[in-house]
Amino acid sequence: MRIIILGPTASGKTELSTQLADELDTSIISADSRQCYKHIDIGTAKPSPEELQRVSHHNISLLDLEEDDNAMSFQRRAEKWEQGILQNSDHVLYVGGSTLHVQSLIQPFNKMPEANEENIIKLNERIESEGLKSLYEMLRQIDPEYIKKMDGMNRQRIIRAIDVWMQTGKPFSSFHQSGKIKPDENTIVFGLRWPRKKLYARINRRVDQMVEKGLVDEVESILGAGHSKDLQSLNTVGYQEILKYLNGEWTLEKAIEKIKTSTRRYAKRQMTWYKRWDFIRWLEPDEMSVERMKKKIINELN
Repeated sequence: MRIIILGPTASGKTELSTQLADELDTSIISADSRQCYKHIDIGTAKPSPEELQRVSHHNISLLDLEEDDNAMSFQRRAEKWEQGILQNSDHVLYVGGSTLHVQSLIQPFNKMPEANEENIIKLNERIESEGLKSLYEMLRQIDPEYIKKMDGMNRQRIIRAIDVWMQTGKPFSSFHQSGKIKPDENTIVFGLRWPRKKLYARINRRVDQMVEKGLVDEVESILGAGHSKDLQSLNTVGYQEILKYLNGEWTLEKAIEKIKTSTRRYAKRQMTWYKRWDFIRWLEPDEMSVERMKKKIINELN
């Protein structure tokens, strides 16, 4: 049985999934679009070393920062990991909030071309000369359907979608299966749902904790190791704001506030997306302990 635990950022997925995987004697596959990268640990809220030691995880600290990744590549990796896990366990547990990654598990993408390196270089050069908004508007013209599905102005996804269009002449969204999204009989999806004000308070508190744990030092270390600030892997909430602080554009206080604002907006977009899926079995962490949620999941599996 494939179990998916989704929810907005800061909703408590990691704690619940770790305990559940321990109980079910299985592994976790992270369905997060950034935890797969090495070195960006604090800002992506990766499981702690203790949690990683307690339960086997996949798709954590797998890729170098310079590598490109997308939901299709994740889908391919996940298929292999799942096959291996189910040879030794009755269940496989996916955890994450990246909407396209989760959707690829429920409704796999149709086969599409691998990234064309020449196109990627050209598109990155255009971003440098004209700005990301230029490509965003281009994508809006050639694939308005995909624009509706995207989480904001995501550089990596914009480049990937235009690259596929350049290679095939077809919109990126046309490679996604059409029709109503519905899990198969071997997939069950649970979601964590908080009252908005309480979720936003959790987000604000977690951002403060990230800064206290050394988010600024983490970004400085990445730059100090020679990595470019323009990497797609760093084009994400938390890192972009700290980069602006280190570049002297913002004060640290402004950067922190911007991270909180952007993260709250991202959580809102996630929940808007999830509301389309009537198959999610919602859990209410505000009213239920982790132990109680875990037992409810196990009861439903049985």
